[in-house]
Amino acid sequence: MMEVSRTYRIGGHLFQVSLEAPWSFKELTPQQEALVGRLRRGEDIGILSVPADRQEQLAVNDELMGKVAMTREKWEALSPEGKDAYRHALDFLQYAPFQEEGTPLATLTVHAGVPEELEASRPQWRQVTAVDEILPIYYGYRLGGRTIYAFYPARDVLAGYFVMNEDYTRGDYYPCPKMGPRTTLMQVNTSLMILFTFAAAPLDTVLLHASVTRHLGRANLFFGVSGTGKSTHSRLWHQYVPDSDLMNDDNPIIRFVDGKAMVYGSPWSGKTLCYRNVQAPVRALVRLEQAPVNAIEPLEPLQAYASVIAAVSTIRWDHSVMDRLIPTVERLAMTVPCYHLGCRPDEEAVRVCREAIEKNEID
Repeated sequence: MMEVSRTYRIGGHLFQVSLEAPWSFKELTPQQEALVGRLRRGEDIGILSVPADRQEQLAVNDELMGKVAMTREKWEALSPEGKDAYRHALDFLQYAPFQEEGTPLATLTVHAGVPEELEASRPQWRQVTAVDEILPIYYGYRLGGRTIYAFYPARDVLAGYFVMNEDYTRGDYYPCPKMGPRTTLMQVNTSLMILFTFAAAPLDTVLLHASVTRHLGRANLFFGVSGTGKSTHSRLWHQYVPDSDLMNDDNPIIRFVDGKAMVYGSPWSGKTLCYRNVQAPVRALVRLEQAPVNAIEPLEPLQAYASVIAAVSTIRWDHSVMDRLIPTVERLAMTVPCYHLGCRPDEEAVRVCREAIEKNEID
């Protein structure tokens, strides 16, 4: 089968994506090509975080990124060949700002379909994890040295399988029949995040579930349980603190470089379309919690470690990965100021947070 490939530098590490026919990379429009050039240079194009109470921002962000929905009129105007090409074109716009040539740390291949031998081996799979309480659902298995994930975007709807080899240098995604480009891309994104976590874990690198606001060249990371208000707090910084910008709103990458914690933008930013090729020193880690009064306190290293490890996007059932990530999280807790911020969604919360961070630097 013929393949096309692209390589992306994510968090300082090169990862390759190969698409087996009939899959292809969706072509960017001239507007998107221009936007990608700006994002590659790290420019701020006006993408804002999308809190739960700001869903109208989704349409604004789509427009800024040049995303245009397929309409019935457009679909009916396509030729049979054009419709087939559309069904198999994967929109890698979010990865385009990170495209770069080089030798990859790991490669993910998207195949045409599920091979018979993979399906036939299912009775031999040993289940190691299950996330089946909320959508999307996935199950993890082991087969010899390989790790296999089965993805379900809806109950009883199997989208495909992701298979990693034993040393995490190769991943293969096998979509089930009749899966379109949107569903397939969702699972490919998840597969790439998993492959990144496994492959980069030994390299002082962690993927953190957080929103990142940069202020005067240094990054503050806001994290907490789902629904705490990470995106809201980031948005308030942009609203009330001059010289602030959004680096990433869901899954930034932290990596130690020359002994210093650096945070990188990534292709994975949740529902906020923030795909900036930027990096900055980590200034502070702030665990958020909703509270009736705005109050902040510094965390001791042990408290900081417990807070950060809970926010790390990782595979907790795999002890080999956790063993490689724990030293990186320990270094973060020991070397980066970490705080607990009980807060309301208002300007005072930003002021309280900012003053504590800046006072600590002076002290």
